[in-house]
Amino acid sequence: MKSKAWLLLSLAFGLWGTQLHAQTREVTIAHQDMIVPFLVAQAAGAVERSTGYKINWKIFGGGGDVIKAMASGDVPIGEVGSSPATAAIAQGLDIEVVWVLDDINNAEQLVVTRNSGIADLAGLKGKKIATPLASTAHYQLIYALSKAGIKPGEVQIINLRPQEIAAAWERGDIDGTFVWDPVLSRVKADGGKVILSSADVAKLGAPTFDAVIVNKAWAADNKPFVTALVKQLAAADDAYRQDKARYTAESSEVKTIARVVGAKAEDVPATLDSYAFPAAAAQASSAWLGGGKDGGVAKALANTAQFLKAQGRIVEVPADFSNFVNAEYAAAAAR
Repeated sequence: MKSKAWLLLSLAFGLWGTQLHAQTREVTIAHQDMIVPFLVAQAAGAVERSTGYKINWKIFGGGGDVIKAMASGDVPIGEVGSSPATAAIAQGLDIEVVWVLDDINNAEQLVVTRNSGIADLAGLKGKKIATPLASTAHYQLIYALSKAGIKPGEVQIINLRPQEIAAAWERGDIDGTFVWDPVLSRVKADGGKVILSSADVAKLGAPTFDAVIVNKAWAADNKPFVTALVKQLAAADDAYRQDKARYTAESSEVKTIARVVGAKAEDVPATLDSYAFPAAAAQASSAWLGGGKDGGVAKALANTAQFLKAQGRIVEVPADFSNFVNAEYAAAAAR
């Protein structure tokens, strides 16, 4: 009887252990509607096959929403812009940047309606401009206004998610927007006039990028998964860089990307071309994730933090942003 009881107890603990192990092999990843090569691998289940994890891909309308989800503890990995990543770090979220999803380059733009009467930044005064709060687009808008000597309060900046921006544009509720694709292509096709691009803002001194960030503790416990994820990200970018000509509106890759984010296939190739996708070796170097405090990402985050503090959007600026940047996964992907 005793041996039978022990057998049942052992089986029970064995089942519980199996269930617990299964739970640790499931993860929710927050992504946005950025048009990037990795969406092809994401849709194909490449990360699931290479890791054995069950992945819940959850789409969010902006970096601020991703940060909130990660702060709640429900999401350990997410795609965010450099501005919300900076704000999250400054507010005490224990995260690290493990991959540069894209150099935003020319992929975000300030566009105004054909009837707005706006011809330049000065013309924004008193107008309604929509952008997702705490996004890189929001940061670039505020930065450009400050460089032009325009106070944020002189412009009606409205916090809307990309799809909400599209609806507000169609209703005529806003005068313009600083946003990315697929909504960017929609408003431009509707007669929108480009006033400023992210490349212009970078020249003013505020380069921006999108990143993959992870909860530090979760990443430490799931290092093989994070390594495999970054390798898939690097492989997808490599495939695109090596054969851009293949990414046409008729290609399966472009059709997949369009389907995932709700874009038009004919708009995707140009959008991909407006971003830059640094290779793993470059990302592991001081140009991006490497280099410690003097690395490209660490310095960009520090500069962004100084600006956000000056604008009253954060209170404290961490002394060393390299504590929140990890180049080891990019280095592994480059080998």
